[in-house]
Amino acid sequence: MDTFDVSDRNSWYFGPMSRQDATEVLMNERDRGVFLVRDSNSIAGDYVLCVREDTKVSNYIINKIQQQDQVLYRIGDQLFENLQKLLTFYTLHYLDTTPLRRPAPKKAEKVIGRYDFEGSDQDDLPFRRGEILTVIRKDEDQWWTVRNQQGQIGQIPVPYVQICEENTDDNCIDRPLSSGGNCGTTLASSNSFRSPLLSSVACKNDTTIHSTSTNCHQLNNSLKRSDLNRKLPAFARVKQARVPNAYDKTALKLEIGNVIKVTKTNINGQWEGELNGKKGHFPFTHVEFIDDCDPIHNTEDVTLKVVSVSSLNNDWVE
Repeated sequence: MDTFDVSDRNSWYFGPMSRQDATEVLMNERDRGVFLVRDSNSIAGDYVLCVREDTKVSNYIINKIQQQDQVLYRIGDQLFENLQKLLTFYTLHYLDTTPLRRPAPKKAEKVIGRYDFEGSDQDDLPFRRGEILTVIRKDEDQWWTVRNQQGQIGQIPVPYVQICEENTDDNCIDRPLSSGGNCGTTLASSNSFRSPLLSSVACKNDTTIHSTSTNCHQLNNSLKRSDLNRKLPAFARVKQARVPNAYDKTALKLEIGNVIKVTKTNINGQWEGELNGKKGHFPFTHVEFIDDCDPIHNTEDVTLKVVSVSSLNNDWVE
């Protein structure tokens, strides 16, 4: 029987995933007992154990249950303290036609740098805009462990990168960058130049990144782990003005010196706030956090505007 390390969550947890995608992954495997765990699409916080059986893929709901001060995981009529113990149990016991044998193989996930990152901690991995990195582990929402092309491993802030996919044509396919990455300016869409760092990938966003483009604001590397993990709400000052697209009704217009009370930091780089009663979003690259900020006593020669932000096999369920 194959063995696997149940403590290596990254090997068997596939995160948000549709039932169809999970089925396709597992049906490509010939062996019974190949499995993966994905998020439930119908009940937030629950999971689904997907297993390759003889001629099909079975989906078993794992309910996350709060009992007093303890969290338990239920599959059928069995209760477990954590997912690792649940998986261990079913390596020794049959689900339908097979026990669990090994996790399904994961396709290497790559990201590409949207901005230069110098790093501020010994565990950080510095990289440049346009550099391709391979994701090893998604430790937190805002920080992932990656490997660069030289084999060095370290942690990076997620807003500094965007997800890429392999492109067999050895060319970067033109796709738009998300609104969080173009710094309020549309990047050049010309195919006249392609950086070698960008070959073999297609970015899952809205505009192709070109390493020679000078339109995009080059990020100040002052953003630190403490910033992304900062307790919110917190004050931040606008360091770069921004006039959003007229058709984007949810984007905020920013002026240098505005002081923003940030309440939500999204991993796509778009943070949320409210300006003069209007709720909206803005790029994290345009602001910097202020410790112990008191907008009223600020001594800058600008008028500061305070922004407040305000049965065991349950195939039929999934």
